[in-house]
Amino acid sequence: MTTQPDDTQQAEAGTEQVHDLRSALERLRRHPGQLIETDHPVDPIAELAGVYKRIGAGGTVARPTQIGPAMIFNGVTGFPGWRVLVGLMASRKRVGLLLDAPPERLTHRMTDAYRNAIAPVDVGPDKTQCQQVVHRADEDGFDLRKLLPAPTNTPDDAGPYFCLGLVLSSDPTGEKGTDVTIHRLCVQSKDTLSIFFAPGRHIDAFRKKAEAQGKPLAVSVNMGLDPAVYIGAEFEAPTTPYGYDELAVAGGLRGRPVELTRCLTVDQRCIANAEVVIEGEILPDVRVAEDQNTHTGHAMPEFPGYNGPANPALPVLKVTAITTRRDPILQTLVGPGEEHVSLAGLPTEASIYNACDKAFPGFVSEVYAHSSGGGKFLAVMKVNKSSDFDDGRARLAAMVAFGTYTELKNVILVDDDVDIFDTNDVLWAMQTRMQGNLDIIAVPGLAGHVLDPSQTPEYDPRLPAKGVTSKTIFDATAPYALREKMFIRAPFRDVDPRPWAPQLFGQDGQVADGEAPAPGGDAPVSRPKANHQG
Repeated sequence: MTTQPDDTQQAEAGTEQVHDLRSALERLRRHPGQLIETDHPVDPIAELAGVYKRIGAGGTVARPTQIGPAMIFNGVTGFPGWRVLVGLMASRKRVGLLLDAPPERLTHRMTDAYRNAIAPVDVGPDKTQCQQVVHRADEDGFDLRKLLPAPTNTPDDAGPYFCLGLVLSSDPTGEKGTDVTIHRLCVQSKDTLSIFFAPGRHIDAFRKKAEAQGKPLAVSVNMGLDPAVYIGAEFEAPTTPYGYDELAVAGGLRGRPVELTRCLTVDQRCIANAEVVIEGEILPDVRVAEDQNTHTGHAMPEFPGYNGPANPALPVLKVTAITTRRDPILQTLVGPGEEHVSLAGLPTEASIYNACDKAFPGFVSEVYAHSSGGGKFLAVMKVNKSSDFDDGRARLAAMVAFGTYTELKNVILVDDDVDIFDTNDVLWAMQTRMQGNLDIIAVPGLAGHVLDPSQTPEYDPRLPAKGVTSKTIFDATAPYALREKMFIRAPFRDVDPRPWAPQLFGQDGQVADGEAPAPGGDAPVSRPKANHQG
């Protein structure tokens, strides 16, 4: 193990602008209720995730759960000196704070970043913080199971997982550049991980090219990052086609390029200010059962909310080095939680909005990738009808959404008087502006996502393969010709309520202390303060 001095750490941690994980945490510390720390000891095996399930996981996690603060565990059993962060992006409101946008405008913020992308740049050792501490696999005593506190989400997991490992690799032929994606990585031995690729992932295409040549694929696994990097990396084809480097979206979000540096033991690059980097190679023609060490039959909880089956044959990543910052923070997530909704959902929203805006400028004004679909399966789309013709245009916009984001399963269309972030308002529109025999359109036999257990031939024998599904449009918009006659909402007078209930409202007219539910389900977790004004 070697170390380098951390002479820039303190200065950078206090800067206002977010540029890495530590500056993101500093920003949250200035917003009460967004980040908590605990020194109480916690076991990374099932206990850590079990604690956060109750505090702030949200998403498709089994109830009881809620939207709550991000959390840093400073006392991780068996790993002195390590801190584990969970839930950094597990709130749309919190992501808005970190990406400099109101939560209801994050779709447009992501769209602008995609349209104004800035490619990453290479930097030298003087700007490389991720290699302040170096562990090489060719050294005696190297065991990643003892070096890194990889958690498990449940007692049934196949093993410890790195759930926020951003894998970076390059096309071995040099034709298609570099790609980054988050994949589930299960610890298999002292120096190996299994890696799961959903169908169509670009790094898997790189792996197959290398394997066809009998060669390993060099990768870096980057953890503990500026949230802009994680979220920008989740754009998918066709929005970011094969060969597109998604790190450019993070550059667009921050207005400056992501900085990369050379790995120490493989011919690859890594993110220079990452908290943790795993260097290694995906081996050709080597496969391993995901649960070979536990035989639980399960993998880990994925975004639909289920413990999926362990994969019987996954590619193997041979670890060659682990590098970290001094006093490192391992970042993780609760698999089905609201953090996945932010990671996957915001790029989903921006991709759909961008495609629809190109096809029908101004017609689709808002898109929300709903938490119940893990940010992938369900989109609520607000359309702005101005003629009878737009009754058909709304449904066509839903078809554009399906073509833009392959894994999308259901679309709910609503009018411009509906709050797409308020599930009760969306369900109200479905109850009063939709007839099942007229306004539900199902399109069978389309490509979907293999992690949905209903998208299997076992569920429906008519499906030809796992990951094929029926996609559905729920048109909860009022027919344009009838809007003024039958579908005008009751016109309440707009009154400032503060003179009557000052204890409930701040000076800006909003519920005091930020306790109003924010877009994406940030429900209040405390009671309004009493009125002490006499």
